[in-house]
Amino acid sequence: MGSGKKLDLLALSSVPLVMTLGNSMLIPVLPLIAKKLDISSFQVSLIITVYSIVAIILIPIAGYLSDRFGRKVVMVPCLIIAGIGGAVSGWAAWKIDDPFFIILLGRILQGIGSAGAAPVVMPLIGDMFKNDDEISAGLGLTETANTAGKVLSPIIGAALASFLWYLPFWFIPFFSGISVLLVFLLVKIPKKKKQEKQSFKEFTHCVKDIFKKNGRWLYSIFAVGCIIMFVLFGVLFYLSDILEKQYKIDGIQKGLVLAIPLLALSISSFVSGKKIGQNQQLMKTVMIVGMGTVAISFIALRIQHSIIFLISFLVFTGIGIGATLPSLDAMITEGIEKEERGTITSIYSSMRFIGVAAGPPAYSYFMTASEHLIYYISAGSSLIAVMVVLLFIKPNKGNEKDPNSKQMPKLA
Repeated sequence: MGSGKKLDLLALSSVPLVMTLGNSMLIPVLPLIAKKLDISSFQVSLIITVYSIVAIILIPIAGYLSDRFGRKVVMVPCLIIAGIGGAVSGWAAWKIDDPFFIILLGRILQGIGSAGAAPVVMPLIGDMFKNDDEISAGLGLTETANTAGKVLSPIIGAALASFLWYLPFWFIPFFSGISVLLVFLLVKIPKKKKQEKQSFKEFTHCVKDIFKKNGRWLYSIFAVGCIIMFVLFGVLFYLSDILEKQYKIDGIQKGLVLAIPLLALSISSFVSGKKIGQNQQLMKTVMIVGMGTVAISFIALRIQHSIIFLISFLVFTGIGIGATLPSLDAMITEGIEKEERGTITSIYSSMRFIGVAAGPPAYSYFMTASEHLIYYISAGSSLIAVMVVLLFIKPNKGNEKDPNSKQMPKLA
């Protein structure tokens, strides 16, 4: 991997970092926002959810547009829109007496921006490299940036909110601007052979054909990605709430505690991305072990969940999730041809956002019912992910792609 490509990857890594900061940075601040705006736990969870719902709807469209008109053409304007959304939320919180709905409007704009920016990164890395090992390493680096953003975000969010509760909103346009410059100046798009652009009808037919041939393993990866984000964001929401209400830990201290399992997730993601290469059987094994570890962690937490046990076992949760994510990314990127890669990976990103959207409000409800329900749901969801991988993701053992196979194609 040449130094030029390393600069490209550095710039591209800033995109998921921006999107992660824009969401995860608010997690430790949500209880404070609820107090300041005098709203319920469910209402404040909507600040995460509306962002994600918009992204769910628009991500597949952004994927189609990036396949048709180019990755960078879609990515840069969307980063700008995300920055504007952050500024709208920040301005509303600063200047308006009852800003909740305008904050949500800003978050909707931010969701529009994130829909067209972050998901385009995966197919672009697939376009940049021919070697599968390099694709896996590149995806591992961007996933690490994503998870590093999750590590930094609660600390940054809590630190900013200690000065002004709405300051985290204003950080979003600042960092979006940096990412726009990096992508615009450093990312060089590989030249494609000239080819006729598909009509939308041809495009939908092509996508249907992909799902007909590869549906079993694609749907399985979508499901596992959704489950992972559901558990991750749900547990982060729960942890943020319980640290403040039960253990009286808030401010930067809370940000640091939230960062501990996320740091484990980031390190695990980086190591996993480096090690998996193009070995699809290894990817499957890593996913089973990773999500199995998550399930065992929550079963253990149901038995004993004092603060020390809570953080310790959530570290194992982070390790399991971190190990699984690069395998999901690599399988879906390497298993689809470049022409349709943007669309399919965008649908995958959309499914991950369903998990992000559903996690906080669902866990908000579970918390009102029973704390133990959190552990049952998290362990059960993780076990479902393990079963899905075991039963439905079956890499071919042959060297050739079988066009009629519903298994994942063997990658060259």
